[in-house]
Amino acid sequence: MKQMMEIAGRQLAYLDEGQGPVLLFGHSYLWDSAMWAPQIEALKGQYRCIVPELWGHGDSDPLPEGPCTLATLARDHLALLDALGVEEFVLIGLSIGGMWGMELARLAPTRLKGLVLMDTFVGWEPQITCERYLAMLAAIEQVGSLPAPIIDQVAPLFFAHQPDAALMDGFKGRLASWPAAKVASLVAVGRSFVTREDRMEWLEEITVPSLVMTGCEDKARPVLEGYLMAETLGCPFKEIPAAGHISTLENPAFVNQALAAFLAAL
Repeated sequence: MKQMMEIAGRQLAYLDEGQGPVLLFGHSYLWDSAMWAPQIEALKGQYRCIVPELWGHGDSDPLPEGPCTLATLARDHLALLDALGVEEFVLIGLSIGGMWGMELARLAPTRLKGLVLMDTFVGWEPQITCERYLAMLAAIEQVGSLPAPIIDQVAPLFFAHQPDAALMDGFKGRLASWPAAKVASLVAVGRSFVTREDRMEWLEEITVPSLVMTGCEDKARPVLEGYLMAETLGCPFKEIPAAGHISTLENPAFVNQALAAFLAAL
């Protein structure tokens, strides 16, 4: 069941399930904690799984006052860990969850015990996709909602070439019914990662055990990006078969097995 914590004057929603060493999960942009449901189910018997929801996503409030950057998102997630009395954690971040996760690793390096980056990239956003995403965000901001043509453009980016119909329909439905009061936060959070700094050099300083995984059909974050990060980290790289960007739901069996093996070796 979701819980709420006051962070920076707003209510941040999060899941906190299981007991044991802490796993901090970062979900994808435009999703919420539910995208980690198969992993929490598989791991909560041995680990304490904490899954915060981004500002403006899921049950979390709109953004606190002030600018939104990946660094401020990391700061707020660290404040949640502090409030929960969590000292050490393994970070498992997918998409923007890996991007703010890198900032968090930089903020609290002695508390990080392991790092899993999934379907993400901590280098620059390539110029072509950067401009396309910024144009979409500007259009969403202008109308104050996610119009159907943009949903039709965006939704396929999250799945394999032959997506599961129920996953696709559910995702499109959530985008279409995004609360109007949270649209400005959705846009600001989107801009925070689209215009992010290049943090590839930071990977060279990571000394904890790490793993990189990317869905073999990920359109938003191609396999090459994952390979480059793994090479820089000097860690294993796994291609997740039959999966796109939301690999946790598209091939949960593979992801669960890979995570369990990684965590067992820590």
